[in-house]
Amino acid sequence: MGVMGFTSASVSSLAAFLVLGFVLNLGVVCNGGKTSNFVRKVEKTVDMPLESDVFKAPHGYNAPQQVHITQGDHVGKAVIVSWVTVDEPGPSKVLYWSANSTKKTAVGKFYTYKFYNYSSPYIHHATIRNLKYNTKYYYEVGIGHTKRQFWFVTPPAVGPDVPYTFGLIGDLGQTFDSNKTLTHYELNPQKGQTVLYLGDLSHADMYPNHDNVLWDSWGRFVERSVAYQPWIWTGETKPFKPYTHRYHVPYKASGSTAPFWYSIKRASSHIIVLSSYSAYGKYTPQYQWLEEELPKVNRTETPWLIVLMHSPWYNSNDYHYMEGETMRVMYEPWFVKYKVDVVFAGHVHAYERSERISNIAYNIVNGICVPVKDQSAPVYITIGDGGNLEGLATNMTEPQPAYSAYREASFGHATFDIKNRTHAYYSWHRNQDGYAVQADSMWFFNRYYHPVDDSTSAQS
Repeated sequence: MGVMGFTSASVSSLAAFLVLGFVLNLGVVCNGGKTSNFVRKVEKTVDMPLESDVFKAPHGYNAPQQVHITQGDHVGKAVIVSWVTVDEPGPSKVLYWSANSTKKTAVGKFYTYKFYNYSSPYIHHATIRNLKYNTKYYYEVGIGHTKRQFWFVTPPAVGPDVPYTFGLIGDLGQTFDSNKTLTHYELNPQKGQTVLYLGDLSHADMYPNHDNVLWDSWGRFVERSVAYQPWIWTGETKPFKPYTHRYHVPYKASGSTAPFWYSIKRASSHIIVLSSYSAYGKYTPQYQWLEEELPKVNRTETPWLIVLMHSPWYNSNDYHYMEGETMRVMYEPWFVKYKVDVVFAGHVHAYERSERISNIAYNIVNGICVPVKDQSAPVYITIGDGGNLEGLATNMTEPQPAYSAYREASFGHATFDIKNRTHAYYSWHRNQDGYAVQADSMWFFNRYYHPVDDSTSAQS
């Protein structure tokens, strides 16, 4: 027997284990970029109780709740205001004004729906049009009963050198971690002006009959942000019924035939939203719309071409692995041809950023099917780490692929800060850090005006 009852073989095994642990603590050695060695406390992700303060309904008879706004046209001069009333429909009217101006009224409609044993409250949508750029507006809903007042700021006029900061959140849900993510975003000194939301909102599908009460609580939870700045919505997974009744988008303004894929212009960006859960094969409506949309993008007007989707195309996590592959095969050649700057996705409950890569050479005969560095291709970023009930996706493929620049299983959010037509600064913020701390970041060089290498290796 060895010392203290260990055999020599067990001592050797223990030594090897300790050395391996030491190496892992220093960082993961892999073929790709960096797999973070950040260690977070392991805790079960749980939804906040429905009696939590963040879900509290406003006081007063028929008081409007779940107030939210999004862009209401193609160029940023309109806003869709949405809210819910419970006691009775009440007027679908919005009173709005700017400083030193007369008050005006926008009139909309209300909707209801049924889902299993759930009957929705009254869901109102009204579009405020012909707004001035770069102007602070105040608005009131609940006219005739209990009025509530909010405000928003319209974007600057569309133009190539207009600075603008987007927040990025995906798969938020309504857990304690979700609350940390939203608070972290609100207190980030970068001060996002509009959120690009990457799909999966309430996560009501985790409950029996997709308990739609969770859609109501989620609407009250995020109101503290989305009532004051637009969230640009990337569509929900099936079933679509709760999402389409509660969250309206300006899809017709970009010639789309459905609210799951559409585009907007905002400041110096042209943003395309795609649907991972609608048909996207050749000759489908989404395919035909995107085929016509991409050539319309005027990079001299909106140099930053951004695409949003829910299911990522490049994902080195075991969770949802390869789910976006068929859509990638259909559309990736177009993304390279039209020099998309960046693609943001959610779905995978972790964080990952790629280098600029493409995998479009394969033609059945040549057998070339490996992603390669491509300066005409976008960077692919997965931010499905909002904090939802399913928890973090911690099982990553090994070794890390060469195309993967940074990956980590932590909850958080990101910002994309456009400086001018050539440069934008991107940063990802994990919930465990201080509000100003950047866990991952990179300078983006615009693919149209400044198409030089902006990869991680080039900047390091």
